[in-house]
Amino acid sequence: MGVTRLKRKDRKNKARANNKVARIKQLLITPVIKNVDMDELRAQFGEAPKNKKENTETATEQKEETSAE
Repeated sequence: MGVTRLKRKDRKNKARANNKVARIKQLLITPVIKNVDMDELRAQFGEAPKNKKENTETATEQKEETSAE
């Protein structure tokens, strides 16, 4: 009894496996970041608030001042 190979199925399985490997490699690629100047980045985006509690307290104080006037 001869053995028949399912050539189309074999090609499909190999392609599926190669696609999975390629997808994993693509996900693992990370850009290399070198010599980043944090001060320059902060200047581009503006200064972030240091503490949320301080900002909310000053906002409530300003509202009270405006309502008192």
